[in-house]
Amino acid sequence: MKEKAVTKKRRKYDAGFKEEVLRMVSSGRPVNEIAQSLGIGENLIYKWKSRYVHMAHQPEELKGIDFAQVEGLNRRIRELETERDILKKALAIFSRQT
Repeated sequence: MKEKAVTKKRRKYDAGFKEEVLRMVSSGRPVNEIAQSLGIGENLIYKWKSRYVHMAHQPEELKGIDFAQVEGLNRRIRELETERDILKKALAIFSRQT
């Protein structure tokens, strides 16, 4: 009998929730206690903390950047570059046929 793999759906947390969790951490509460009470992984809290520390050391002009948007834009750039390459190849093929 085959067993189906159970996959957890990834949850997204808004910036306000993350900030509140980081406030709890900075107040001295143990990370494992916070994670357990909120039903999230400890590693996720450490990841958020690491990003926050990294962002705190960024130049002032970079602090307002939405990195999720930048990631989306980079993904779109890759898609467009792929489309461009396909069109270049198609153009070369059709140019030879005439």
